[in-house]
Amino acid sequence: MRILVAEDETKVAEHIRRGLVEAGYAVDVAADGNEATWLAETYPYDAMVFDVMMPGADGMTSVRQLRRKGVHAPVIFLTARHSVDDRVRGLDAGADDYLAKPFSMVELLARVRAMLRRRRTQPIDLLRVADLELDLLARTARRQGETIQLTNREFALLEILMTSSPKPVSKTAIIEHVWDQHFDSGTNVVNVYVNYLREKIDRPGWSPLIHTVRGIGYALKEAGS
Repeated sequence: MRILVAEDETKVAEHIRRGLVEAGYAVDVAADGNEATWLAETYPYDAMVFDVMMPGADGMTSVRQLRRKGVHAPVIFLTARHSVDDRVRGLDAGADDYLAKPFSMVELLARVRAMLRRRRTQPIDLLRVADLELDLLARTARRQGETIQLTNREFALLEILMTSSPKPVSKTAIIEHVWDQHFDSGTNVVNVYVNYLREKIDRPGWSPLIHTVRGIGYALKEAGS
């Protein structure tokens, strides 16, 4: 999952970025509202975290512009303003949640997970394809009764494949949702990580679930489906 963080205070932005990356998200950071608006119009983010008070366009102005242009990724506003009126203005501007500063990174992560669950057509915490299970809350995978250890990047890759199953996912879509804006799309890292996943979930004797779709990308499904 890919998240945009718009925050002009460098230390705060780095704290948020590091916490989200450690939780397995790909993260882009914007230092002002104008840059954030441009990034959100350019890249398909799964969620966005906006400071309200920023140089250029403030957070509320930026989100209003994005909503008018059809960008519907869920947004959390961060602000030092605590009043009910401030929260109401933020929600009316198009935000999905509102978190007052100072805040706990644990709470911010929980709110991001809640937003992403609400965004799904059928909010679920457990994905299943054949005998493979992916627990989105515990961030664990299991197959044939065995727990499979995944890195954060492997987890994000498996999540997008299982969410799209049985439809194939293009390499471009994988890059956009699993890696950040600085990723070198000319590398073969997607192939490398798919092979890492295959070694873990398509072990010898197990029915293969990850399939290469020539000219498109990869699909996770039961053979023949």
